[in-house]
Amino acid sequence: MKRLGVNIDHIATIRNIRGGVEPEPALAALIAQQAGADSIVAHLREDRRHINERDVNILKDVVKVKFNLEMSIAPEIVKIACKLKPGQATLVPEKRREITTEGGLDVVKHKRRISKALSRLSKAGIEVSLFIDPEKIQIKEAADIGAGIVELHTGRYAEAKKDSAREKELLNLIFAAESAKKSGLRVCAGHGLNYFNVGPVAGIKEVEELNIGYSIVCRASIVGFEEAVKSMKRLCKGIYDA
Repeated sequence: MKRLGVNIDHIATIRNIRGGVEPEPALAALIAQQAGADSIVAHLREDRRHINERDVNILKDVVKVKFNLEMSIAPEIVKIACKLKPGQATLVPEKRREITTEGGLDVVKHKRRISKALSRLSKAGIEVSLFIDPEKIQIKEAADIGAGIVELHTGRYAEAKKDSAREKELLNLIFAAESAKKSGLRVCAGHGLNYFNVGPVAGIKEVEELNIGYSIVCRASIVGFEEAVKSMKRLCKGIYDA
């Protein structure tokens, strides 16, 4: 059974457009939890463009399923995470000008810095995942520095325009998931997944959890947050009536 992590960043994006107080990310998290989400995901960016410290402190208090904090390896953010102690920390690359995360961590290039952040978080009792591209060398380096979990970046698959390109990227994800599992890593996947393309990724045997946010928030604007989460949860189970 595939688990579903619901990313609530863009609930905060909507709130912040007009500098108001609603919608409340924590309320969205509670609705998602009630609707069957297995974890709640929020990204505390260095520029605080959506989720902020108030949000993560409230989420830590009210969320009863796993709270997965997405974060950069910046020392300031690592320090906040170590104090907050979320159920999981997912290390992601971060650029100030990007609209959303554009790719996976380059564990090869930044191995020392990533290893240092991973070590600090682990010593604080926080389970750590690395968000990486589905490449064998990145998987190898993630295993070498002691990561227990990798989240495979599904962006190239999700953004493929042609069926042939999408099939190629799906095979890359399958091979990467198999390689990660053989390396002793637990495997998650996410980025750009929606109600129309999630099925094949959910069908990858080694993938334990799918982390999805933007598409759920978009559908929620039409059908409501509870139904949007329930529909995605059904797709993660292989029930195609969403």
